[in-house]
Amino acid sequence: MSIATLVVDDEPIARHAIVRLLRDDPQIEIVGECGDGVSAVKAIREHSPDLVFLDIQMPAITGLDVVATIGAERMPATVFVTAYEQYAVKAFEANAVDYLVKPFSRERFAATLQRAKDRLSARTGMVPEASARILQALDALRPREDYLERIPLRVDEHVVLVPVDDIVWIKADRNVVQIHVADRIHELRETMTALAARLDPRHFARVHRSAIVNVRRVKSIHPWFNGHHVVTLDTGQQLRMSRYQNEAFMRLVSMRGER
Repeated sequence: MSIATLVVDDEPIARHAIVRLLRDDPQIEIVGECGDGVSAVKAIREHSPDLVFLDIQMPAITGLDVVATIGAERMPATVFVTAYEQYAVKAFEANAVDYLVKPFSRERFAATLQRAKDRLSARTGMVPEASARILQALDALRPREDYLERIPLRVDEHVVLVPVDDIVWIKADRNVVQIHVADRIHELRETMTALAARLDPRHFARVHRSAIVNVRRVKSIHPWFNGHHVVTLDTGQQLRMSRYQNEAFMRLVSMRGER
């Protein structure tokens, strides 16, 4: 059985690596390569491939948008390619969707390809259950697309775009938040809750109802009294952690261990 296969990835090196590995398999017939979502949609409609290796994070039109445009129920068997960390990959595992995490080994690629072959030999096309699992996995990942990378802040008479990585910590003051960076404090008219929802939870944790910290700027965490802790930042600033923020505390500890 010949398996018509399309490879979609905006990174040429990653795309060529997948193509090179696929060419080692006599069952695979590569019908095209795409470096963006627009050409991917066109190629899927034109070639009707049996199998697609689809990168998720592409500029303009993402892999998620490709699925939405084609329709999950009309998608070929799909192997998602991602650079997301393990917590995001769990969304795929929980919904039984095939995936590859970059960088991947030859062995991992072979195992993924075999699972795709097994799916194709078992049935033709996407059954409703598989489509539902894909949509559930993609919905779990979609919020990642909306996190702030830069935040507009007023400096004198100008507005500057400050990378969120430069933020040390954030303090709430009613409907205003104070953004602490290394050399100054900016004020932003927004509630703490609204801003927290726009920050990547991998890098920012709310340690108190009025304080959010950049996890990468945490130097140490020490017990205090009555279940409280004190968080010391690399600037020397010390913040009290609420005893009700146990989840944030555990996330801080685990993230520091992964660095």
